Amino acid sequence: MDVEEFIPPPECPVFEPTWEEFADPLGYIAKIRPIAEKSGICKIRPPGDWQPPFAVEVDNFHFTPRVQRLNELEAETRVKLNYLDRIAKFWEIQGSSLKIPNIERKILDLYSLGKIVTEEGGYEAICKDRRWARVAQRLGYPSGKNIGSLLRSHYERIVYPFEMFHSGGNFMPTKPRQHYESEDKDKEYKPHSIPLRQSVQPSKTHTYGRRANRLKPDPEPTEEDIEKNPELKKLQIYGAGPKMMGLGLVPRDKAMRKKDELPQTVIVKDSISIKEEPLSPGGYDNADKDTLTDQHDAEVKSESPSQEPCTKMTMRLRRYHNSSQFVDSFVCRMCGRGDEDDKLLLCDSCDDNYHTFCLLPPLPETPKGDWRCPKCVAEECKKPAEAFGFEQATREYTLQSFGEMADAFKSDYFNMPVHMVPTELVEKEFWRLVSSIEEDVTVEYGADIHSKEFGSGFPVNDGKRVLTPEEEEYARSGWNLNVMPVLDQSVLSHINADISGMKVPWLYVGMVFSAFCWHIEDHWSYSINYLHWGEPKTWYGVPSFAAEHLEEVMNKLTPELFESQPDLLHQLVTIMNPNILMNHGVPVVRTNQCAGEFVITFPRAYHSGFNQGYNFAEAVNFCTADWLPAGRSCIEHYRRLRRYCVFSHEELTCKMAACAEKLDLSLAAAVHKEMFIMVQEERKLRKSLLDKGITEAEREAFELLPDDERQCDKCKTTCFLSALACYDCPERLVCLYHIDDLCHCPADRQYLRYRYTLDELPTMLHKLKVRAESYDTWASKVKIVLEPEEEKKRG
Repeated sequence: MDVEEFIPPPECPVFEPTWEEFADPLGYIAKIRPIAEKSGICKIRPPGDWQPPFAVEVDNFHFTPRVQRLNELEAETRVKLNYLDRIAKFWEIQGSSLKIPNIERKILDLYSLGKIVTEEGGYEAICKDRRWARVAQRLGYPSGKNIGSLLRSHYERIVYPFEMFHSGGNFMPTKPRQHYESEDKDKEYKPHSIPLRQSVQPSKTHTYGRRANRLKPDPEPTEEDIEKNPELKKLQIYGAGPKMMGLGLVPRDKAMRKKDELPQTVIVKDSISIKEEPLSPGGYDNADKDTLTDQHDAEVKSESPSQEPCTKMTMRLRRYHNSSQFVDSFVCRMCGRGDEDDKLLLCDSCDDNYHTFCLLPPLPETPKGDWRCPKCVAEECKKPAEAFGFEQATREYTLQSFGEMADAFKSDYFNMPVHMVPTELVEKEFWRLVSSIEEDVTVEYGADIHSKEFGSGFPVNDGKRVLTPEEEEYARSGWNLNVMPVLDQSVLSHINADISGMKVPWLYVGMVFSAFCWHIEDHWSYSINYLHWGEPKTWYGVPSFAAEHLEEVMNKLTPELFESQPDLLHQLVTIMNPNILMNHGVPVVRTNQCAGEFVITFPRAYHSGFNQGYNFAEAVNFCTADWLPAGRSCIEHYRRLRRYCVFSHEELTCKMAACAEKLDLSLAAAVHKEMFIMVQEERKLRKSLLDKGITEAEREAFELLPDDERQCDKCKTTCFLSALACYDCPERLVCLYHIDDLCHCPADRQYLRYRYTLDELPTMLHKLKVRAESYDTWASKVKIVLEPEEEKKRG
């Protein structure tokens, strides 16, 4: 039952460039790529005296972090917590609160119990073959302690009704289930106390402790409380529903049933206006047979001066009492009978009636609080859950106040000074916490803070202030994350828009345990992260060739999450223990990034990690010539997923082709290769339009249109080279891969919107070829001059 201790994955490659190598950032990354991309991520240590000054104006920097509950981040733990939410909701809307049993001093994993029972053939099959000991064994409990029968008892009480409900039970009468001795052991139980977790407010900073407390309302007083407390006994206002003054009822006999043991009608004269109304089930919690007798002599004489003064009681007025259907409304919806009315439950939501023994599974006793019938439970449980995401904290921080909170939390948590906590200990504790259902630790993370708004951590020559000569040098450096995306060899330099997070860096302020979840970069681009100062950041990486394998493993192990959020891995809200991934054959590497070090992630390499403590990092994307084929594959992948693009890959390629003479030579060669494939594909797609009988065409400057006006209606891709439109349906267009999904209008009403003709595209291609081969042409001429044959000497 113990969580296995985390085994750190192997280390990723670490590179230490010389000053000469460091002078050409993208050239150096291209040089190490053959080794580094096999790991997915790598670390680069700059030369020792490359130390850019921290340029953020600390006094003006303020941000609102995200709240992260650690055990909600981990995929498998979140599935279990979601299951507990659903099972708790199932019981709570029927008037019972979920209590989770403890077995062998550990909380019972109800999710795994339900899953194993299903895998073993179901409840009936296990009972028939007496295989509960095997269930206990599979859950990891020691043998020989009769834990199997205990598990059966807990399963029957808590999980079986829930599973029966979800399997669509027909609610036919069955014999009441037997009780087990273990059911009486209240000390075995621990309240679930997990409200719908996204509504929980984050802990206040000064109360961070070993566990974050969930907000719990004060519990309603129980009958035992009322018996013990004379003040409560006098008041007698408890239970659900409106509180009404005027009916003097004393606590009910313990042996009495909650419903309909009392007369159907109460008539109270003088002190209250007379109303002949049957009572709701909640109204009998504190009634006694001595107070209210049979219906015929239930009249309370007004001339009885010794009568106790009227106090309070919970009741609900029954409707339709003058209707001809009045009697019919008190029959069980399952068996159609109205007998055994002491076991007839009235739904607090729709007023339907059910015998306790007609429900499946039958209820052994009448619920004490509100109760809802199977139909109303089904309606409530069918409501879709909210998509999981991080909420924002309620407090805004400065760097100073966040640092004080972060350091106080870490030293309090580990009970030692922050700088003395070993990174290995933090790593093991992080993975233990994210897999724990019981421990609910909450942290905050200042993630994705826009550097445009608050200023980059690197010096920037933006004219806002005069830079020192040293700052000028760092402001021009290719390793400055504001400069790298727009270097000559970078593809993103040809996108005009400032794409936040891709071309413009984002800032990250971390505290211990704050995490970034498994993800790949938009458009499968490279990313580079620099840790300006503070405690290390721990990274995990998976190479691009294993990206689909990682997705398959996470999907297979937690299908429930992907059913509700198919694009879950694009939401950056889910992690999975690297050890679990490695056990399923996914190669994972790790590294600790210290202050002053870079971490590079390669195209389509999954990465995740967490912070060891208070720190400040900055990250941005970049794309080199070798990325172009990956970028095209990514667009095809997005098309299948119907995912929006950040920019148009075709537009970017054509833009570079249009200024071929200015391109870096290796980039020109890569763009030529990319453009050639694109032109071939475009020819084929436009031919399919002619085959369909679409002959009308109109030129369109797509780059002048907002992205949301040129997205394919079917796959959401951003159109550039061409799109199909309809004169009668002007609000829609589709890319040429989905010409059958535009509308049902005849072909003569549809027309092609194109950016370039099929004659213009080869011209652009030729310019790229000339530029890409310009070096080779020159080199071959030089070669002829330097290596002349005897009779072919040149001047």
